[in-house]
Amino acid sequence: MTRGIRAHTPKIEVYLLREGIVESIHQVEATVCDARGRLLLVAGNSETTAFVRSALKPFQSLAITTTGTLERYELNDKDLAVICSSHQGMLEQTRQVFNILWRANIDPSVLQCPIPEGYQSPLQHNCSGKHAAMLAICQQRNWPLDTYTKKSSPVQHLILDKIGELLAMPGEELISAHDDCGAPTYSMKLSQMAHLYAQLASGNNLDLERIVRAMTYYPTMIAGVGAFDTELMRLTEGELVSKSGAEGIQCVGHLRQGMGLSIKVTDGSKRAKYATALNILRNMGWITPNVAELLAEKFMSIGNYKRLEVVGELSML
Repeated sequence: MTRGIRAHTPKIEVYLLREGIVESIHQVEATVCDARGRLLLVAGNSETTAFVRSALKPFQSLAITTTGTLERYELNDKDLAVICSSHQGMLEQTRQVFNILWRANIDPSVLQCPIPEGYQSPLQHNCSGKHAAMLAICQQRNWPLDTYTKKSSPVQHLILDKIGELLAMPGEELISAHDDCGAPTYSMKLSQMAHLYAQLASGNNLDLERIVRAMTYYPTMIAGVGAFDTELMRLTEGELVSKSGAEGIQCVGHLRQGMGLSIKVTDGSKRAKYATALNILRNMGWITPNVAELLAEKFMSIGNYKRLEVVGELSML
């Protein structure tokens, strides 16, 4: 990770226009790194910190790819994809989560993620795949199942060690808090998030490479039909790996270039992060004009009278 540099450039702004008149403005910061952690492009401050939320899931899943748990319970890449997901609770997705628990001989009632409003089971929670993986690891290692979401659980220590290894720092130095699903999440610099995604896309780590393959081969497991991550990965045919996080977090890795992008919308707006991502990806040549147009129809034109406009760009250091 690049140290001693506090790159600070103008933020990107996203305007919500109602029939061409500005109604709301969102401010956005973004960073691009390579797999060695070198800062390449910045908007705002690369050292801005935020909870990484669900964008951390591909790296939390290292705990299951490196412990022999997948092999022990004969889990496949489709299982691994739903482990990395923030799914929509659709039948295919919940069945895949159930498959993980069934193969590990764990009752779904052990899941500690909440039951979403309007649903009947914690299997339908968007983080249930991640929770099922944590439980499977505990089962394989004979660790307690009832405390798997606690920061003191061995499975959480294992996950934190894996993240620390990628960031070349003691994982314990990261500030932690409980995510809405009950499992720990961590506060990171935007440069650290981008560095993680650059490593995910680099092809230099066999476990990360398998995670990328699962995510890009089964994009509908990662979010769902019509969702940003799913549609971006589907349309780019495995060249980009993408994962959203709550409160305005979006991360993308470019597999061919081994580069990572992290985005944080200051006010947490979902619409602004998608608009910013599309603008950056188009300007950097990571998506074709045709893909940009297809995605813009859904994520930048919002209703008959409103559209989003992105002002500003990433700057070189």
